[in-house]
Amino acid sequence: MQCVILGAGRGTRMGSLCDHTPKPMLPILGKPKLAYSVENLPDEISEVILIVGYLKEKIMEYFGEEYKGKKIRYIVHTAIEGTGKVLHSAKDVVEEKFLVMNGDDLYTKKDLSELLRYSLGVLAIERSDAKNFGIIQTDKEGNLSAIVERPHGFDQGLINTGAYVLSKEFFSYPLVKISEYEYGLPQTLVGMKDDFPLKIVCAKDWFAIGDPQALEEAQTRIQDFIEE
Repeated sequence: MQCVILGAGRGTRMGSLCDHTPKPMLPILGKPKLAYSVENLPDEISEVILIVGYLKEKIMEYFGEEYKGKKIRYIVHTAIEGTGKVLHSAKDVVEEKFLVMNGDDLYTKKDLSELLRYSLGVLAIERSDAKNFGIIQTDKEGNLSAIVERPHGFDQGLINTGAYVLSKEFFSYPLVKISEYEYGLPQTLVGMKDDFPLKIVCAKDWFAIGDPQALEEAQTRIQDFIEE
């Protein structure tokens, strides 16, 4: 199976930390964050598709054509067009079922493995700071019914972690515009709900590395994401 990792962005909130380093390559305990992501993938994943852009050469030099027994393929996407458009750049190389995840975040191998049990799904987690994220709403079967983007007024609830298991049917649905230039992946995914059950899988842990403070915290939190 394949995994698409979205890692093309500049990482503007990281400030000068990304002047010479792409955001997914910022170090955690001396190793690039993206290396933990690849090493933590479920055993079913045999190929990783890295969508790269800003300072792409540094990512490509580190991972090469194979890393830790997994084939590595690169797709270059430099335009700022949102996660939906970025994922579309991989539509000709993905197989029928594939995993998608943010290059900025930390996921556990167990949570990703649970997600892969389903044909289509979203990894979510209950949070008390939900006002900072998109809220996921479910139907009585535990499938996706809506994603409510901020500001939404909810302090607590299920939030979207940015990890998905998708099928090629995703590319048949019109991309949903979320700004003048950007198209959203989760917003487009909601458009599939009337035709396919989109399972919501609740994660045990997840950590987003969006700014320098989070990167500093990740130096200690990383141990929670490393399998013994």
